Amino acid sequence: MSRDNQRSKRATMPSRRQRPRNAPSARVTSRSRELPADDTTQKLQKVLAQSGLGSRRDMEQLITSGRVTINGDVAKIGARVSACDQIKVAGRLIRPHSSSRLPRVLLYHKPEGEIASRDDPRGRPSVFEGLPPVPGGKWISIGRLDFNTCGLLLFTTSGELANRMMHPRFEIEREYAVRVMGKLQSHHVQQLLDGIELDDGIARCESVELRGGENANQWCHIVLREGRNRVVRRLFEKLGFAVSRLMRVRYGPIDLPSRVKRNQMLELTSAETQRLLDWLDATEPADATPAPSGEPLRARAGRQ
Repeated sequence: MSRDNQRSKRATMPSRRQRPRNAPSARVTSRSRELPADDTTQKLQKVLAQSGLGSRRDMEQLITSGRVTINGDVAKIGARVSACDQIKVAGRLIRPHSSSRLPRVLLYHKPEGEIASRDDPRGRPSVFEGLPPVPGGKWISIGRLDFNTCGLLLFTTSGELANRMMHPRFEIEREYAVRVMGKLQSHHVQQLLDGIELDDGIARCESVELRGGENANQWCHIVLREGRNRVVRRLFEKLGFAVSRLMRVRYGPIDLPSRVKRNQMLELTSAETQRLLDWLDATEPADATPAPSGEPLRARAGRQ
């Protein structure tokens, strides 16, 4: 069965299992917003971010560099654009998307043996190869999984949403099922909870739950709030254990449904996507930089 045929119209509901630090007890109400006289325009940096080029801050730097033009003129920070304007970045045409249209969010059960990038000099299979087409846009991966890691991989058509879910500042939880060679003891669990010094800094688990195992193997579930490159494998290597299998089972409020088998994908419905956006708004850290001009922060965003 092809991947396109495996795609389902009905998606999994984002769960409420994760409660990030400093999260409010209830969903925050929509922030007030001053609409311009022409509410069909959007800020240039927002349009560029929604096109998947990076975060709003990245886009502000891009605009400042003078590489962005609007109708042939060099753009300035704060410029507003509509669907009628011709926007180019380093000569490449960018088409504004309607601010009222929700982004698409896709869940994919990645198997081992696929890379999480579009190009590979070695010609290995890519996770992008079987994704459904996006007219006028493209799929952006939310985080990455390495070649030998399987499980939940999220894609979206919104660069802002991807950046918001990946950015270290927001500490979105990732849950993994880990199989190690050997038996973890209580002091190993405590080390994972206290934090372990790695080459690029201390990494710690929010929770560690020991599961069953067979022979010399043992399963456990761990929760992290970061996505540094191969951080899960490096943590266990530091403890003296080799990871024989690694699977991501949750990213933020989204679980990998048991009905979604390897190589299968599932797209969130509009209602479920809106629920995810609301969850992101409600879990925004108190010290997060506010969105420009009072606009709602819908998004800012490793490989295991």
